[in-house]
Amino acid sequence: MYEVTNWIDGKKVASASSRSSDIFNPATGELQGKVALSSAAELDEAVAKAAEAQKAWAATNPQRRARVMMKFAELINRDMDKLAEAVSREHGKTLPDGRGDVQRGLEVIEVCMGAPNMLKGEFMDSGGPGIDLYSMRQPLGVVAGITPFNFPAMIPLWKMGPALVSGNAMILKPSERCPTTSMMLAELLQEAGLPDGVLQVVNGDKEVVDAILDNETIQGVGFVGSTPIAQYIYGRAATNGKRAQCFGGAKNHMIVMPDADLDKAADALVGAGFGAAGERCMAISVAVPVGKETADRLIEKLTPKVEALKVGPYTSEEDVDYGPVITAQAKERIEGLISSGEKQGATLVTDGRGFSLQGYEDGFYVGPTLFDNVTEDMDIYQEEIFGPVLSTVRKDSYEDALELVMKNQYGNGTAIFTSDGDTARDFASRVNVGMVGINFPIPVPLSYFTFGGWKKSAFGDLNQYGPDAFRFYTRTKTVTERWFSGIKEGGEFAFKAMD
Repeated sequence: MYEVTNWIDGKKVASASSRSSDIFNPATGELQGKVALSSAAELDEAVAKAAEAQKAWAATNPQRRARVMMKFAELINRDMDKLAEAVSREHGKTLPDGRGDVQRGLEVIEVCMGAPNMLKGEFMDSGGPGIDLYSMRQPLGVVAGITPFNFPAMIPLWKMGPALVSGNAMILKPSERCPTTSMMLAELLQEAGLPDGVLQVVNGDKEVVDAILDNETIQGVGFVGSTPIAQYIYGRAATNGKRAQCFGGAKNHMIVMPDADLDKAADALVGAGFGAAGERCMAISVAVPVGKETADRLIEKLTPKVEALKVGPYTSEEDVDYGPVITAQAKERIEGLISSGEKQGATLVTDGRGFSLQGYEDGFYVGPTLFDNVTEDMDIYQEEIFGPVLSTVRKDSYEDALELVMKNQYGNGTAIFTSDGDTARDFASRVNVGMVGINFPIPVPLSYFTFGGWKKSAFGDLNQYGPDAFRFYTRTKTVTERWFSGIKEGGEFAFKAMD
């Protein structure tokens, strides 16, 4: 049994709160630790310290801030296995998937090494008679990141990298279900040279979240989680005059055209639908085959692949395809939705309810589940299941399939598998979804582009990482200047290196 505290001013600090949250090992169902839930007063105290530390950090030139990111990346690579094990131990995902979690976050840190170029402003000389104009990007001050359980390394890194290298101080509030990885990253940042107080990790629940939203010093909030909470955080942050980028739920569709390579489509659906036990906001949870023949053949190819999936604990390392879901409550909810799909008339091809693994009977496992003949009015279509469940909605034509995707309330990611370039181009142009894959099932952009959904999957006008992150974490100031004196005499001849 271990205890997770807070990270304040460069060291672990126990919370004065008497409240705590349990940390379970999803693979075994055992209670493995506790995390203290901080109070609003503790949050405010951490913010005050961060604001003081931010002044000197903002005055540090961007090149030196980028060097901290360079060292941070080196340390993440050094401790990759330790970080992946922490991710897997608290989340339940396989070790290869845990390493992938860390790696996709690391790639954003690598982009942050080029922050000086991203933070440059603009200049125009002689915009008027003797008048020059220039703009500069300046940090917001103190910002906050509220991150989810399903990516304990990746999303904290997506938030902290651009925010810190832009000269801000950050308050990070990780999920209380998977808090250890964020604490490890904070320690690595200190080792990399980040000044004490610039990053504060404050563990907590809704009390801390509301304190973040109401604290007058915090100027920006980034969030990833469910749509109802994203909308709540965005609304409250905006009411209090803060910038907010809040990313919510998803129901990602993959259209399979009659001319698609069905073997590749089936492989893609299995990986995208069941990886990380379906606990990804970019998981494909709805397959949309076009035409009866396509649908029948796709189900025929999917069924043995789904039935052959190996489910087990992360300690099995490379020998399992996915692990448990995050909590016993999540398992119960997912199995309840499977039951509702069966009752509402969907064809249950493979049933993951009641899955039991010898030696791990108390783990939070759900077996791979495949539905056919799902309709739009069913609960399993309407709700984000966030589990290892793939639904198949048959459509007669491409236009019907496209309409299905466009009518859905979510717009995070989507994909189409086809051999026809015209169809692919039409789909990419018309679909009202933020991230699109062409013969690519999980279209998460590389770190030098940006990640963001549409519709009820995102609230705010700027995306995560890439150029949008630097826009979000900085303000533009424009200066109009005129000088009345001439050039001063004298010169300086020694070359001075940048510190």
